[in-house]
Amino acid sequence: MRRGLAIAAALGLLALPWLLHAVLPANQAGFWMGNILGRALVFGIIAMSLTFLATYGGFVSLAQMMIAGVAGYTLAIFVEGAVPRIVGGAGYALAIPLGVLAATLMGLLVGAIAVRTRDIYLLMITLALSMGVFRFVETNITWFNGYEGIRNVVGPSLWGLDFRNPWVFYHVTLGTAVLLFAAVMYLVRSPFGLVLQGIRDNPRRVSALGYNVALHRIAAFGVAGFIAGCGGVLATIYNIGISPGTIGLGATVNVLIMAVIGGLGHPVGAFLGSLIFTVFDTFAATIYDRDRFNTLIGLVFLVIVLASPDGVLGVGARLRRLLTRRAADK
Repeated sequence: MRRGLAIAAALGLLALPWLLHAVLPANQAGFWMGNILGRALVFGIIAMSLTFLATYGGFVSLAQMMIAGVAGYTLAIFVEGAVPRIVGGAGYALAIPLGVLAATLMGLLVGAIAVRTRDIYLLMITLALSMGVFRFVETNITWFNGYEGIRNVVGPSLWGLDFRNPWVFYHVTLGTAVLLFAAVMYLVRSPFGLVLQGIRDNPRRVSALGYNVALHRIAAFGVAGFIAGCGGVLATIYNIGISPGTIGLGATVNVLIMAVIGGLGHPVGAFLGSLIFTVFDTFAATIYDRDRFNTLIGLVFLVIVLASPDGVLGVGARLRRLLTRRAADK
């Protein structure tokens, strides 16, 4: 049943561009595909890396946006055409895997440092690592061009189609998100995922069974780093570059808000939260006031958390239970 719903949702998202073009003018349909849905998918991927750790590992990391930034900076440093030219000389076919590899290694490093911490201590150490990298990038002009960052990372051409085309960007991000989502769902049912969930529930018992708890935790951070790296590469191409603000405190907190709004109980919550956040971020000026965006998203955050501590997913689960109970009473 759930697999059928997932396939139906994927097919619906695949058909969405044609539906948008049928009901909206071409420019507005392109805007919704690239700036709303495409952007929501990109940041949903990064938020999913946090949700993966929180849901199946039991630890909330504030380093995922920084890890995504490592991928973005690696791409910008090595790809040809970026301004200013730091290293250059590499095509996107090489620079993109380098970026994802760098993010995976950074994820493993964060996991190795934070392996013995939990709860508030894990939050603090991942936040400290994130802010440390942010300050290092901001003050290093030789490698990262300081606070101005690196620009003109326009993305590759796919079979003659420009990556800046909203149709191309949307379908690439959708394909990446679906593949990563399917990989996470497969992984959590594998022996590794089951051990990870056992560690979340009772690490001492899992350790007594002979499993290496620390190694599994570090590997989980590596997997989350890979996911965040894919999102970081797409975010850098979407923004046509990267700057320290991309991995600053505001961006770090935004990813956490997306994950909490959507719900930390399932990876799909990351995409729901990202979509809600993106819609409010884009239309804040129309809805309320551009300068009061943080107030607006804060109110939305409070309403959702107060009404349902487990996010939008929790609201859906309660509605299902209510409808099921009413149907049984009839």
